[in-house]
Amino acid sequence: MNHWTPDDIPDQTGRTALITGANGGIGLATARALAGHGARVILAGRSQTRLNQAAEAVRAATPEARTDTLVLDLSDLSSVRDAATRIAETETVDLLFNNAGVMNLPERRTTHDGLEMTVGTNHLGHFAFDAQVWPAVRRSSAPRVVTVSAIAARWPMGRLDDLMSEKSYRAMGAYAKSKRANIVYTLELARRTASSPVKALVVHPGSAMTGLQQHGNSALSRMVTSIAARLLMGSAEGAAWPSLYAATSPYVHSGWFIGPAGRDQTSGTPKPAKLPAGADDPAEGRRLWAASEQLTGVPFDLEAGTAI
Repeated sequence: MNHWTPDDIPDQTGRTALITGANGGIGLATARALAGHGARVILAGRSQTRLNQAAEAVRAATPEARTDTLVLDLSDLSSVRDAATRIAETETVDLLFNNAGVMNLPERRTTHDGLEMTVGTNHLGHFAFDAQVWPAVRRSSAPRVVTVSAIAARWPMGRLDDLMSEKSYRAMGAYAKSKRANIVYTLELARRTASSPVKALVVHPGSAMTGLQQHGNSALSRMVTSIAARLLMGSAEGAAWPSLYAATSPYVHSGWFIGPAGRDQTSGTPKPAKLPAGADDPAEGRRLWAASEQLTGVPFDLEAGTAI
């Protein structure tokens, strides 16, 4: 594979990208790059004020950019339903990025609907959103769904047998579970859409300082994170490369896991990455899909209608 950069993104004129967590970090970097190549971008996030600021930042980089905003709180299934319904009824979504996330919550917390917060936001919120926004995806002639996972998906503590961390809770264990769930879900989506035009891909961004790391509540935690950011982590712009490659390259295949090719897979040209052990097991994919429908109360009908 030749060295790839966002300069290699094909013209995206006429395509619409919807990006969760687009008010900062990797999501905003993804929006900037796609808008710079002609795409219309829908920036989704919890705060209208921050979304407005993000849209201004996109237009500052590309004055002719077409932007819209969507208030979406992935930790509240009623917000997910309202946001998805708005899009499903009126839009065609060519590129759907499941990008938003939380990490390192020091104590077990629950979402508005009683789900463990990290998995409930990072996986279940996106699952419910995708399921309900699916009619807009199906209207596209060449849709792609790109889900942002993390290297943490490979950690042994990421097993999905105690998905809601009801038996025990560890902050980074819950994060690892959510990131493994992102992979297992996306590969199951790829299997279930194999006979359709949909390409479902999952990426890990390497290491970057994006705002996710700021949930630690101690001064020591914040100091260590700050030092690590300076010494080890790259920029959000670089961390967006795997997402952008997955969304726009003509050479990718549905079901791929893509990450940086650089040293320790922390940065560099995107390329296919090694999956966590067992993440491509169809039985685990089916179990997670069924559990996600049950926990959210949202059935995922892949044959949902396309009429506007």
